[in-house]
Amino acid sequence: MAKRVSVYIDGANFVYGMKSLHPKYSDYHFDFENYIRMIIGKNELVNVFYYNASLKQEVNARRFKEQQKLLARLRKIPKYNVILCKRQKRFGKDNEEYYTIKGDDIYLALDMLNHAWENKYDKAILFSGDGDFAQLVKYVKDKKKEVGMVSFEELASRNLINEADECIFINKKIANRFFWREK
Repeated sequence: MAKRVSVYIDGANFVYGMKSLHPKYSDYHFDFENYIRMIIGKNELVNVFYYNASLKQEVNARRFKEQQKLLARLRKIPKYNVILCKRQKRFGKDNEEYYTIKGDDIYLALDMLNHAWENKYDKAILFSGDGDFAQLVKYVKDKKKEVGMVSFEELASRNLINEADECIFINKKIANRFFWREK
């Protein structure tokens, strides 16, 4: 019997994962639509939620433009939702300026948990290797939902792997197979 599937993508974690495969790899050039279609198979796609924060145009105009293209592309796909969080300025050693994303993990966790509670899906697929989500997966499974995770093997938390019902790892072969090309 086909399951209703919702997908939750931790965008920042995915970017970092792609870079771990090769410094030139990016989420901008990943074909989320076809990859997700492949991993859900004959199941029914309910929704895809992509969480990230907009880059700062003044910091890197080229990367900002690439990210905006990705976000626009995702927004055009039926059932895809882009949730943008805040990027907060921080200062490190020697007063060096950098930015962190605020709110993405909590929004993802609340959505995934609420959707389980509201019985909007039978299976959730979490695109993240972040161990902070292990407890979320446990709670969602307590609601009698199945949880799969998609991550990058070297970056996946053992705690998260142990909680998930299914683990799929993206490697260079998958990244190359699902390299998005403009149509």
